[in-house]
This record gives sequence, structure tokens and C-alpha cells, in this order.
Amino acid sequence: MSGHSKWSNIKERKGTVDKKKSEAFTKASRDILTAIRMGGGNTDPGVNSHLRAAIEKAREANMPKENIERLLANFEEKKANLAAYVFEGYGPFGVPLLIEAESDNKNRMLSEIKSILKEKGGSLGETGSVMFQFRKVGEIEVAELSEGDQLELIDAGAEDFRGKVVMVRPEDMEKVIEKIKLLGLEILRNEVIMRAISPVRLNSEAEREKIGELIEALEANEEVVRVLAGFSYAEET
Repeated sequence: MSGHSKWSNIKERKGTVDKKKSEAFTKASRDILTAIRMGGGNTDPGVNSHLRAAIEKAREANMPKENIERLLANFEEKKANLAAYVFEGYGPFGVPLLIEAESDNKNRMLSEIKSILKEKGGSLGETGSVMFQFRKVGEIEVAELSEGDQLELIDAGAEDFRGKVVMVRPEDMEKVIEKIKLLGLEILRNEVIMRAISPVRLNSEAEREKIGELIEALEANEEVVRVLAGFSYAEET
């Protein structure tokens, strides 16, 4: 019995290590694909600085060189036929979802997304069934942001702040970015995304975890670019 118990413990520890390694590689793969897209689809790290940084992080996570090369080769092979899609659906508790994807085969992509949603308690919606619940918002993430900076940026058109993220109307993006540069602040990210107008309120950590599991499962698919979920959590301030 003791031998069996010891073997079970070894298998359990190995399983935990393997799971963490798999999660790290999945995240590294997503970061590489995101970096390729940020670089206009360029798979040459010598030219695409975003990709070069993502590959360096993947190596730090001990991702094998052949995995990285295979990822780049697969994207290069498919990119001529890639098309962008936005799928609409609902997760558990009626949380609205926008799933942004790039694929060279819409039917395959649709089938995979349906399967993930069904497994995790969600469902795919008709075109237009969810989009109206979101609005376009400009987000500018900076390295540092003081109260004084916030006041300056409000005068320039900033609507709200979430930590170090400046929220603006899409049409005010350029004006606010120029002001941020004049203030000498480092811009880490700027993009226009979709935000839920009236997020579904979740009432427990268990509910939030269930939505998180669905989002993780969707984003684990290499062709899913981003998942936007319209929810808020009761304990958030």
C-alpha cells in the first residue's frame, strides 16, 4: 500500500508540474500570435520587435525552440487565407460574449467555438444578438499615472480611469495620446475595444471562476484572438 501511495503522490506532483508547463506554453503561444498580429502579420523577429520580445519570454518559460518555429511556420502558411470574425454568444449566468477570431476555415472555427461553449455552459448566438450590448471604447495603458496626470488628461478628453488605463472615446484617442506624450508618460498599450454597456453582475467567486474557465478554454484555441465578456463582480470596487 505504501508503495502505491508513494507512486500516486509522484504521479500527482508530476501531473501538477505538467499542467503548469502546459499552461505556460499555451500563454507563450498566445503571446507570440498576438505579437505577430501587432506587427502586421510579420513572422520575422528581426523586423517585428513585438514578436522578438514574445519569443524571448517564451524561451524564459523553457518553451522548446521547435515549438516556437512550428508556431511561426503554421501562421506563415495560413496567413494568406486568414479572415477576421467576431462570434456572438452567451456564457453561464447570461454573460454576453464577443469572440474575436482569425481563421482560414470559418466552418471549423465555428464548430470548435460551439463545442467549447457547450462544454462550459454557454451558447452561440445569432449575428447581432449580443453586439448591441457593447460599445467601442478607447483604452490607453501607461506605466505610471498620478492624480495630477489624470486631471490633465480629463481636460484633454479622458472619460475614466481603471488603474493605469485611460478610457477615452475612440474619436479622442489621438488627442489624448498626444497629451500623454507631452506629459512624458510611457504608453504600454493603446487600442479600441468593445466594453459591455450594462455588465451582468456576478455574485460569487464560484460564478466568476466558471466564466473564467470558459474564457480560458476559448482563448486556448490558437485562432481565437480575444474574448470580451460583459460581467462585473460583486466584490470589485
